[in-house]
Formats: sequence, structure tokens, C-alpha cells
Amino acid sequence: MFNSFGEIFRFTTFGESHGVALGVVIDGVPAGVDFDEEFLISELDRRRPGKNRFATGRKESDTPEVLSGIFEGKTTGTPIAMVIFNKDQKSKDYSNIKDIFRPGHADFTYYHKYGIRDYRGGGRSSARETAARVAAGAVAKMILREFNIEIQAGVIEIGGIRAKEENFEYAKNSPVFALDENVEKKWMEIIDKARNEHNSLGGVVKLKIRNLPIGLGDPIYYKLDNILASAMVSINAVKGIYIGNTKAHKLTGLENNDEISKNGFLSNNSGGVLGGISNGEDVEIEIYFKPTPSIFKPQKSIDIAGREVEVNLKGRHDPIVAVRGSVVTEAMAACVVVDMMLLNMTRKMEYLKRIYQ
Repeated sequence: MFNSFGEIFRFTTFGESHGVALGVVIDGVPAGVDFDEEFLISELDRRRPGKNRFATGRKESDTPEVLSGIFEGKTTGTPIAMVIFNKDQKSKDYSNIKDIFRPGHADFTYYHKYGIRDYRGGGRSSARETAARVAAGAVAKMILREFNIEIQAGVIEIGGIRAKEENFEYAKNSPVFALDENVEKKWMEIIDKARNEHNSLGGVVKLKIRNLPIGLGDPIYYKLDNILASAMVSINAVKGIYIGNTKAHKLTGLENNDEISKNGFLSNNSGGVLGGISNGEDVEIEIYFKPTPSIFKPQKSIDIAGREVEVNLKGRHDPIVAVRGSVVTEAMAACVVVDMMLLNMTRKMEYLKRIYQ
């Protein structure tokens, strides 16, 4: 398996949904960065399960324990290791499906690839793993503070009902991270309806990166949009993304091109990226999440012997993944941006060495 992400700012996650703990090791963090433990805890709290009826009922504090890489409130430049202990595992909820492939899950593919799978909540394939990513993203955001780069996300569509406003400040305190308070109530109603019917919903998250410098991204195979896309699709339940104007495929070139004046771009249909390189405008991305595959309705499947069976799931699951998933999109974007910035700095240093030798 590939469990690491990034080139210079690189993190490796470990642990399973119902194992002893989850954790992350982050390498490539510059020395001397102010380490804000309260901020780290607050970021994990945003993603934490069990906070309201729009998330799984699993009760986890997700309190991180920092093991290394910090001294007297600052990063030391050495690997930062963190662990989050699982407290509320209920592995018995999965005993009835240990030999059955759950529709919509990774059970079928993991088993056929590796010949074994952890059936307790999906093991390594569970979205519980994203707690470790959020921890890594929190460290990345601490670095981005130094450059006034801001990353925010919120939900822009649920059940085919789309927000008309994009208020990221409002989304911070919304139970469903709604960008538009005018649709929030309706969204909560349809989520409740799906949950009461033992079903689930998909959704769309809007992500915005502000104050990026011009020049991040390395064509042609390490483009900024390329790596952001890879980061987002690596998140559980993400099935696609759109960078820039989501109606671009319906426009003409004249309509879609961002004209330029001496004061800057006159529009931002490109979503802040041209030729794989940041152009100084806000990077705007929409991320599309499928419905939570764990639903409490009878479904047809097969077991490991190939016999046809009926699946009846137990357990505690989010009625919609996109809500808590929005926090993970921020974390992954932060890690990508920091990595790109460090790559740029490394190349500049190598260039200076060459010309002054």
C-alpha cells in the first residue's frame, strides 16, 4: 500500500478504524514554526464524530498526543509524530458481515487484491483514517499562517439543492457546514429524512484557497491542479472535482477566458490555475462526494465463497459524508500548498547555489 503523501512536506498515516490508534508522522516541516496545540485540537474537533445527528454516533474525543518534533512550542525540523487513540470501537457490530462484501465499500477490492481484509468498520479503508490527515493539515495551516494564506471549505450542495451564497464564515458554525443559511434548514430536513429511512445522501463541497503567490506548481506532471485533484480524490467517498467555473464545459472560449488588465485578471473562470501554475487569484474547487455506502437497508451481495447473500448492516455511520469530509478537503489542500511552496524554495536555493559557485 501507499500510505504517504507529498514530496518535501510529506506525511504518512497509520492505524485502522477499530484498531488501538490512528496516527501520522509528518516530515519536512521547517524548524522554528510556532506550534499551536489548541489550533490542532480545534481542527480535529471540527471533524470529530458524534457531535450531532448529522454524523456517526461513534463517540471519540480525537485528542492528539504529540510524540516528537516539538520543543518549547516550536517545531524542531525533525519528524512530528502524533497518535490518536480509539476509545469507542464496537467491532461486534461487524461480526455478521465478516465474510460478506458490503455494496459500495472497499471490501470486495481489498479482499481480491490482498487476500485478506479487516472487516471491523473497513479497517484501513475507513474514513476514520482521515483524522490523521486533519492532524497533518493543521500543521500545514500553522505554516501557511506565516504567509497569510487561508483555506476554507463548506457544503454547497446536498440532495440536488444548491446554495446560492458562499458564506464561509457562516459555514464554520453550521451543523452541516452550510455555505448558505437560506438552504441550511432544508438540507437538515432531507438529511434527517434519509437517516430515518435508513438511507444516505451525497453532497458537494466548495473549497477556496486565498492569497496564494504566483508560481506554485511544476508542469507538466506535478501541476498544482493535478496534485490538488489527486489529494481530493484520495479522500474517502470523493468521486470527482471541478476546478474553476463549473459551467466551463458549456461556454465558448471567449466566455471562459479570463481577460487581463494592468490591475490583474478581470474574472476567475480558471479557478486560480493556468498551465498547472497558480496565477495569484483564489483557487476555487468543488469536490463531489458519493452517498455514504453504509446504509441500513437489505442489499444483495456475495460472500467470499461466491454465494449470493443478503446484507443487513449494523453500526454507526454518517448519513452524509460530505459534511465532515469538508474539513478533510481543507487539510489536504493545506498539505499540497505547503509542499508546493517548499518545492519552490528548494529550487530557488539550488539556483542561487549554481550562479554563485
